[in-house]
Amino acid sequence: MIKKIKYKFLLLVVIFTTGISSSCNKYLDTKPQDGLVQQDYWKTKEQLGAAVAGCYVSLIVPTTTKTIPLAKYLFIWGELRADMVQSTNDPAASGLSTSGLSTLQRDELDMMHDDLVSTNSLSNWEAIYRTINYCNNVIKYGPTVINNDNTLTQTALNSYLAEARTLRALMYFYLLRTFGEVPLKLDPTVTDTDIKPIAKSSQQDVYNQIISDLQFGVQNGVQSYGNIADDKGRITKYTAATILADAYLWMEDYQKCINACDMVIQSNMYQLLPAGIQPNDFLNNVYTNGNSVEGIFEFQYNLQALNPFYDMFANTSHDFMAADWIVSGNLYGIDPNDATDKDIRGSGTSYLESNGSIIKYTSNKTTTTSYTHWFVYRYPDVLLMKAEALAWVKPGDVTNGTQAITLVHQVRNSRHALSSINSAAVSDPDPTSALAVSTYVFNERAREFAFEGKRWYDILRNAKRNNYANENILLDIVASSALPAKQQTVINKFRDHRSHYMPIFSTELQTNRLLVQNPFYQ
Repeated sequence: MIKKIKYKFLLLVVIFTTGISSSCNKYLDTKPQDGLVQQDYWKTKEQLGAAVAGCYVSLIVPTTTKTIPLAKYLFIWGELRADMVQSTNDPAASGLSTSGLSTLQRDELDMMHDDLVSTNSLSNWEAIYRTINYCNNVIKYGPTVINNDNTLTQTALNSYLAEARTLRALMYFYLLRTFGEVPLKLDPTVTDTDIKPIAKSSQQDVYNQIISDLQFGVQNGVQSYGNIADDKGRITKYTAATILADAYLWMEDYQKCINACDMVIQSNMYQLLPAGIQPNDFLNNVYTNGNSVEGIFEFQYNLQALNPFYDMFANTSHDFMAADWIVSGNLYGIDPNDATDKDIRGSGTSYLESNGSIIKYTSNKTTTTSYTHWFVYRYPDVLLMKAEALAWVKPGDVTNGTQAITLVHQVRNSRHALSSINSAAVSDPDPTSALAVSTYVFNERAREFAFEGKRWYDILRNAKRNNYANENILLDIVASSALPAKQQTVINKFRDHRSHYMPIFSTELQTNRLLVQNPFYQ
């Protein structure tokens, strides 16, 4: 990771239509010489703004044309070890050799088949640490600008720092959930002298830093930038509060999760689309066009910076499709008597019933117009996180359980969710059963966030709660998606909780002598 970013701080300067809006027209890639960053660059608030813009650009523009884009990693890490996605080309499922596939295709299949090793390229965290490094530059050098530009106020400086610290926290939150213990690097790598081996930090230390950064983001982030693209594409205090709620939920700090969710809900900045909206209008508003009233934080792809999704889901050699159990109607349900009576999130919105194609990101797009956003957080996430936290903050409390069910109803009513799925009724759970209520939320999250990179994290969070009291939710799911010949092997592997986190990429171990491989893969 450090070796890859050692060649100076790469500042991505972006020309925007308004301010540093994420709807950019052109990217300028400049590489200052050693020492230029701190000595000659950080002089004006405009330079500071451009540096913050570079943090966002790093989310959507990969290092090279051969580098896997960050959003593809986030999809892969959040979906491939779960049960909602399958490969379009899996010779192993028929007992055939995978030797004719590319290395990336084999790595994807190995991840789907729960056969991870440290040489798997999908365990490469370089793209995440690249963004972290941009944020670290802003956090370290940004405060010096106020000494050079008297038009920069402390409030404005703090809001820029809030963006950088919140983005850094988001990146570390992905690392925490994916790898467990990771190096916690808080200083930028600018010159060769900054390259030093760094050991992993404990999960608790990483989590503490995430919380500290997010609390700063909540306290100092802006409420609004005055335009929709920036409010959805840049960090606001409510973006920080949403990530904070997710982090609290992950670490089972339920009252704090509820409080963070309430901050977002009570802001009145977001809302669900109204009940009765037609499926195509829902698809266009939320996904095809993006930046809807439901959007909280979205990667702002555009014609100058296309997303990776067309190649992943739509072209003739696309990689992934919806799992068979979803296509057959076991997620959203099918009304055999009325084709128009349907969950607006299902077939025709998230996937095609006819062939299992995932269309959430590619509907009405081509190879040259594939700029649907990556949806990091949407408003229903806040409602369902609060519902899950309510179930567990005081287990068995009927008032909390009833409120949690009501929040799920809000989402279901907005989506015209069906009352039965393949003849099985979707009924309200017992509000006094925390497990029943949280399972109800879990199932609704599958429908709401299908193919949005959240499924594995939802499974793991629900399994590990209360010292893996609900381990079977994970074991049942991985068993259902395993190759039949390897099903028992997979179950036995996942009984070792250390296997729930990915291995550290072998290249990182070779270049950082202080790194130690995650225990399961040693």
